[in-house]
Amino acid sequence: MAGLSGRFSTVVKAKISKLLDKAEDPSETLEYSYQKQMELLQNVKKGLADVVTSKKRLQLQSQKMEQQVVKLDTQARQALSAGNETLARTALERKAAIQSELQGLDTQVAELEQQQQSMVDNQAKLQAKIEAFRSKKEVVKAQYSAAEAQVRISEAATGVGEEMADVGLAMQRALDKTENMRARAGAMDELEKAGAFDDLTQLGDGQDDIDRQLAQLGAGGAVDSELEKLKAELGGGSAPAAELGAGDAPAADAEKPA
Repeated sequence: MAGLSGRFSTVVKAKISKLLDKAEDPSETLEYSYQKQMELLQNVKKGLADVVTSKKRLQLQSQKMEQQVVKLDTQARQALSAGNETLARTALERKAAIQSELQGLDTQVAELEQQQQSMVDNQAKLQAKIEAFRSKKEVVKAQYSAAEAQVRISEAATGVGEEMADVGLAMQRALDKTENMRARAGAMDELEKAGAFDDLTQLGDGQDDIDRQLAQLGAGGAVDSELEKLKAELGGGSAPAAELGAGDAPAADAEKPA
């Protein structure tokens, strides 16, 4: 079962990879990669701005603390001059605490400066890579467009492309249908000349071809029989004809006026 599952997974991945490869446009992929690199560069610039801002904030705080050190030193001197040793000691203690904080701030500022310089170097390197990628991207896009146009021209000229193949199949189907219709028309014409089709105007008598042929044969026999009968009655044909003419004459004379 595990082998079947693995095989099914492989087949699905292969199908998906094939579909993605067919749908993937190198120009779009390059543009997307370029946009992602530009976003990364913008993030680096933003991070650099944040580091510089933090450094400036610590430097301002350090300046204020230095001013407090100078102020406390002056106050300690004034208190000692006034004979107030306790107040002078308190001022000096605060001065020492602030100076200790100043050392920590200076260390943080130095670290931020190092981080800033490192980010500036990385930004310069990244920007140089992006510029090189942009130039290479345009070259690859131009080469791909030229190759794609050449392939389409070649496919159109040779008829091996999908679109031209569809056109060729459509043309072949049209030719096949035309030949079939011509063959059918020829067959219909040949059958009509051979008398294979009945006259639609004479199909109301309920007779088929055999019935009509038999009827014609019977009618022909009846006519022949009638003819033989007349020949027998007339005998030779001349005397009866004369008698028939003599019998007609009085009738003609009777029609004359008196």
